[in-house]
Amino acid sequence: MKKCPYCGASTFSYDPEHGEVFCTSCGTVLSYNLVDPREETRIFEPSQREKRKRTGSPATILLHDKGLSTDIGIDRSLTGLMREKMYRLRKWQSRLRVSDAAERNLAFALSELDRLASHLALPRHVEEEAARLYREAVRKGLIRRRSIESVIAACVYAACRLLKIPRTLDEIAEVSKVDKKEIGRSFRFIARHLNLTPKKLFVKPTDYVNKFADELNLSEKVRRKAIEILEEAYQRGLTSGKSPAGLVAAALYIASLMEGEKRTQREVAEVARVTEVTVRNRYREIVNKLELKLPI
Repeated sequence: MKKCPYCGASTFSYDPEHGEVFCTSCGTVLSYNLVDPREETRIFEPSQREKRKRTGSPATILLHDKGLSTDIGIDRSLTGLMREKMYRLRKWQSRLRVSDAAERNLAFALSELDRLASHLALPRHVEEEAARLYREAVRKGLIRRRSIESVIAACVYAACRLLKIPRTLDEIAEVSKVDKKEIGRSFRFIARHLNLTPKKLFVKPTDYVNKFADELNLSEKVRRKAIEILEEAYQRGLTSGKSPAGLVAAALYIASLMEGEKRTQREVAEVARVTEVTVRNRYREIVNKLELKLPI
């Protein structure tokens, strides 16, 4: 057992405030500058008051400064000149966080990404992937002569396809500030320059079945039947060059007829954000090629 070299005592105490181990008998400091192994105990977050943790928020690519900068807090006990001084300091500190045009553009783009992700109910990992794609596009100079809104919407669409999250281009265009054609052009441009190959971006029509079926309130039996129809259509080569949304809409319409949970072509088209003409065309192709027998 370790003993104090001065008094020979073998009882020691640890002082976590100073990171020291000392002899309880004579007070000799035996070790110092020790790392505190305990859990951190304080954190300050913008949306909440003080919590019982000592570390700050984790770094994230969803903020233009990756969450590494700090904010001057508000002390409501201050009055008079000191309160005015702290107000000015907070204002200058917030300006310095976004010091140049590139930083301002990145901050605006990421705020737009946060808005899109909120409207589309995207998981955090999809939002982070979209932010990563946008930062890479900025690094390679791909956003020149293109609107920030169209590029960030294109990155969101690309992230959804890469991570197999069922969101259509029409859905993204609905909540974006630019039209579908401009988003499509930006998407093809960044996909080509960021080496996002068709294989990486490939989305199976079956990935959309549950999403559309939820909105149509269809049973599990109808969903399984729609997936069977889509898989057989894929094996027969009927899905090549066709919009996944249109194929899923037609498959769900057929499955609902076969399982006695009929939905109209208009209802299915509205959920899939395609026209009724598209649903009818895909419906006829699938029924004729797969030789399906439907109830009258």
